[in-house]
Amino acid sequence: MAQKILIDLEKLRSPNGTSCDESPPEGICEPSVGSNGLKSIRELAVFQFTCRKCSDAPCIEVCPADALEKDDQGVITRSTNLCISCKSCVVICPFGTMMTDFFEYHQNKENYYDLSNEKEMELWIRESPEGAVT
Repeated sequence: MAQKILIDLEKLRSPNGTSCDESPPEGICEPSVGSNGLKSIRELAVFQFTCRKCSDAPCIEVCPADALEKDDQGVITRSTNLCISCKSCVVICPFGTMMTDFFEYHQNKENYYDLSNEKEMELWIRESPEGAVT
């Protein structure tokens, strides 16, 4: 029988009704502008005016999280929810337009879980706010 995990993102983002500005449980709701899923106007403008619209787009190819994609006009856009802040795109960009001083990269603490490992998945479920992961 297949196992399923149900995740309530609201509870996971804001445990026990606290905001990310308060002191949340370790590793659950890290204060991070870059991981809230919202793209900044500044980032959109920089991509629009500096992206060289490479036909092969090495930044997309190198991204391990598939967080980058081309829009209809060939401009790269970044999904802040998927971005893991590895900065591979910054390193590989042949024109230097992926600049860390324009994009808000987030970095969570050492609280990464290997969800393919059953013990780590159980630990993640246990340490998540009540009702966030079932």
